Amino acid sequence: MRIAMWSGPRNLSTAMMYAFAARGDCAVWDEPFYAAYLQATGLNHPMRDEIVAGHEADPAIVAARCAAEAPGGKPVFYQKHMTLHMIPGFDRGFMRACENVFLIRHPARVVASYAKKREGPTLADIGFVQQAELFDQVADWLGHAPVVIDSADIRANPGAALSALCSALKIPFTQNMLHWPAGGHPADGLWAPHWYGAVHRSTGFEDPEGPLPALPPAYADLVAQALPHYDRLAACRLRG
Repeated sequence: MRIAMWSGPRNLSTAMMYAFAARGDCAVWDEPFYAAYLQATGLNHPMRDEIVAGHEADPAIVAARCAAEAPGGKPVFYQKHMTLHMIPGFDRGFMRACENVFLIRHPARVVASYAKKREGPTLADIGFVQQAELFDQVADWLGHAPVVIDSADIRANPGAALSALCSALKIPFTQNMLHWPAGGHPADGLWAPHWYGAVHRSTGFEDPEGPLPALPPAYADLVAQALPHYDRLAACRLRG
């Protein structure tokens, strides 16, 4: 089974990758299209040159690998995708070979976290519009809404949320998914030192999230633009 988990940045996506890696039956791939995205767009992200040089930057090759069998003969192949990486011109046909899941988080939390790592985020940077577009495309293929899981539900009750997700994917849930070793994972992309500090210090999912963060006016406007896309997918989310 190939699982394509579609998320925006700062959205519990790395912790979810670690949870699936901890199963023991699962190969994981960290943001397969990141190098291709950076090369195609020319965007100046942290560690841009190292990422393009050190990871596969041909989107056709990446897509073919995403549709292939899992490395190491594992029965489950978990792919942590960023929605913003699927720019026009990248072939999405590989997605038909995957179980596509959408990981969402309230945009106020996303923006507050993202701005600590990279100043001046835009709507394109945080991936909500792209996530809604991909959701609609998959729903059109399937004839019904694909699986959606909310990071708030995972943080509130990790066991129940991940059990519901595994049930939706028709794979067994294991308690191994709730804990992982501190310090990162061999599958981490080269960008991990910049982005993954908090999850590298973790050994499991954190406590439930508190109140939404207060944001300056410019970021509040950004949240307002993203919120309708989040709300639409949140209406379809799994209930643990």
